[in-house]
Amino acid sequence: MIVGGGMGGLAAALACARAGWEARVYEQAGAFSEVGAGIQLGPNSTRILTEWGLDGALARVAAFPARLRVRSALDGAELAQLRLGADFTTRYGDPYATVHRADLQALLLDAARDNGVLPRLGCRVTAVFPSEESVALRIESDGEAEGDALVGADGVWSDVRAQVWRDSAAASTGHLAYRGLVAQQDLPAALRSQEITVWLGPRMHLVAYPVRGGDQLNVVAIVQGATQERPQHWNHAGNRTDLDAEMGQLCASLRDLVHAMPGWRLWVLHARAPVASADEMVRGRVVLLGDAAHPMRPYFAQGAGMAIEDARELGHSLSAVSHGEIDVPMALRRYAFGRWQRCARVQDLSRRNGRIFHATGFARWGRDLSLRLLGERLLDQPWLYGR
Repeated sequence: MIVGGGMGGLAAALACARAGWEARVYEQAGAFSEVGAGIQLGPNSTRILTEWGLDGALARVAAFPARLRVRSALDGAELAQLRLGADFTTRYGDPYATVHRADLQALLLDAARDNGVLPRLGCRVTAVFPSEESVALRIESDGEAEGDALVGADGVWSDVRAQVWRDSAAASTGHLAYRGLVAQQDLPAALRSQEITVWLGPRMHLVAYPVRGGDQLNVVAIVQGATQERPQHWNHAGNRTDLDAEMGQLCASLRDLVHAMPGWRLWVLHARAPVASADEMVRGRVVLLGDAAHPMRPYFAQGAGMAIEDARELGHSLSAVSHGEIDVPMALRRYAFGRWQRCARVQDLSRRNGRIFHATGFARWGRDLSLRLLGERLLDQPWLYGR
């Protein structure tokens, strides 16, 4: 049983079905919607989608930027670049892609259905009852359900985590993400782009990249230090006047891009400390996956990637049960032991990158000099993208 029908939950359902399991997905929303924003998928993610036979479907909806550029938000100067495109595919065997969240979700949903998964919508889980032999769920307005294992893939505000682990909620980071999406044809020619561009400024940064085959531009501006009360829910209307004030002084080209966006949605960033042990991801027949297990700041562009990796590892571990090699609790522990250290490393680097991206004073000067001198050697991550 999988609680949560987002990317992580659908990927887990697909991986488990491919491993010979009956996967049941319980999603509290009444419908899958277009709400969402852009996602970056490194070769560590696209490699898994290819393994699942989804490379063709991804190619129809994603963009494949030729390079990543890092620029100063203050004067627009280029600080460094990383070649993506064919160079990246040759180096790592799989491409770097950018995709709209709703398109990736739809792709995984279709694949899951093709493998016999029928997600149950409008199913809010109100209680979890784990035992040594099974796990039972109480579902609002739909009675109870029982299964051999439970996967909590219900995001940063995970009800499964709250009920089984009973730990505190994810903490606010004090950072706000403003997300916008615009058709490239509606932008002036100078603002259109088929590349990933990261703009770094004091206590802020902005990233822009193409999605939907390059037809749309996804823009995310992240600022820190705002003191007013903000909503928890990520899909909240953002105010451009607030964003202008929170970003401070910007170069003309970046200011033009911000003002060209037709609207903004506001997301309050929450995160947890890096995973400290496998026990934080598994308890008996219950495991956590994706943001439910290891919510992270978006400064390493690996939130979706870690969830997809989790799903693949979970499928591999459960396939050993199908083959009669180990029992379910041992398979789930194998999954957690195979994932927690890598996820913790990515969480830690995401937090570190946030400090570097938003540096001020001498730290900002040193960052910019390092980027100019080392370029790709700083931006590339062979340990992450390699096989």
